[in-house]
Amino acid sequence: MYIIIAGGGMVGSVLAMKLLENKHDVVVIDEDNTVCEKLYEETGVVAVTGSAIRIDTLKAADVQKADVLVAATGDDANNVACIILAKSLGVPRLIARMRDPAYEKAYKLAGADSILRVTDLMANQMLLQIEQPKLRKVTSIGGGRADIFVHVVQKDAQVSGSTVKDIASNNNFPSGCVFVAIYNEKTQELIIPRGNQMINEGDELFLISSAKDIKKAVEFLSQ
Repeated sequence: MYIIIAGGGMVGSVLAMKLLENKHDVVVIDEDNTVCEKLYEETGVVAVTGSAIRIDTLKAADVQKADVLVAATGDDANNVACIILAKSLGVPRLIARMRDPAYEKAYKLAGADSILRVTDLMANQMLLQIEQPKLRKVTSIGGGRADIFVHVVQKDAQVSGSTVKDIASNNNFPSGCVFVAIYNEKTQELIIPRGNQMINEGDELFLISSAKDIKKAVEFLSQ
């Protein structure tokens, strides 16, 4: 994909590196020429010096080719303006980094497809590491409304030997938590589970759940 990132700060630069590693074409826009030069020297990413709320700058970044634009500057007002311009120029998918939740309605009206509040994501991840150190978050889906987690079935866990149906139908297991895959490291087999699939010690359970349900699910799976 061809991806434009507006803002070369910590969020934008880390995202650019990750996207480059995944073989995407990436262009970063930043008003600070020093930031652009540093990004190019350290990552090789194409960096355009200028304001992402100017049409000429977006065109210099070949906005007409973009599959996705990420507005990740440190200023919500600029991000909203960038989303509006990018939408008017036909970018099919628009993602915004939000700092102040007071701007959420403005982002939605501007046409942002996804709105991410980075501080919330970081805080939730740290909370997860503190409260559930054996649980690993893989990614967020549905605009952050749910997440995919991985939980490893520990030795002597009561759920070992149970089926997916047995677990899912238990009143103590949250109905909002769903099994999507099971990976066995010994056999290196990834299984899309059905109701009669057996859960065994050492299995990696991939679960879709909201943050409020995953804690209850892990407590049940860890008994």
